[in-house]
Amino acid sequence: MSAAAGTALGPMVIVAADQHEPTPLVRDPWAAGLLPAPTRFIAAATRWSPVRRVLRAATARQIADGWAGFLCRKRYIDDQLDAAVAKGVDAVVILGAGYDTRAYRMPALAGVPVCEVDLPANTARKAAAVRRTFGRVPDNVTLLPVDFETDDLADVLQRNGFSAQQRTFYVWEAVTQYLTEPAVRRTLDYLSHAGSGSGLTFTFIRADFLTGQQLYGAQRARKQFVVDKPLWRFGLNPADVSPLLAEYGWREIDQVGPAEYTARYLRPAGRTDVVSEIERAVYAEH
Repeated sequence: MSAAAGTALGPMVIVAADQHEPTPLVRDPWAAGLLPAPTRFIAAATRWSPVRRVLRAATARQIADGWAGFLCRKRYIDDQLDAAVAKGVDAVVILGAGYDTRAYRMPALAGVPVCEVDLPANTARKAAAVRRTFGRVPDNVTLLPVDFETDDLADVLQRNGFSAQQRTFYVWEAVTQYLTEPAVRRTLDYLSHAGSGSGLTFTFIRADFLTGQQLYGAQRARKQFVVDKPLWRFGLNPADVSPLLAEYGWREIDQVGPAEYTARYLRPAGRTDVVSEIERAVYAEH
């Protein structure tokens, strides 16, 4: 498993753990089951509150207030996707799907073609996990191996029945930081051909965190993912998102961070969690 792929496991363990809280932020019955062993067994153990406390503490040592951030970004993307499907979309494309479970847990997607795109090795592992859990890959789901750095995303999707001209909702969660700027721009160039009425939701790491100007209580994460082993390579300043999207024909509709997550999700659920500022999420329309 690549280092980048391994980082996808932690957030899904957090989602699995949250199922045992009085007010889960994300309802996900498959979060633990799709994970590979032994991560699956760690996730299953989170039914016990002492295990959850230990994992929370470990997360906080790396990224202060990162636990709630992982949950809120997933809830936010779920909400945008639900709203888009309700308005009508031809397809959903999840870029860098990892062990994401949306295609299997969200009722709104049952009749919608969903394409999960990821690196070839990740896609093979995901396919095995889906077959182990459900017996087969659902008819409306396509698991598609793509390397964002080298493959022609447009060509691969087109050959598998997902035309750029369709009215598509794109999910790009926790991916951009692992790409180079040219790879990010190649993906945006593909997305520039999206059909009218398409939607896009994605997350990004703050550029001032990557450069070390602001650490946001995530010194250990920066040392691990930026300094020691440079996995996180691309970041944005919040004010630069709209101009970047506009270059490719997209209009930023909403951008969220700690304040919005607290007001929309944490406070209504009676939760006192605090959210890290190092990552933000965006919803845009084409």
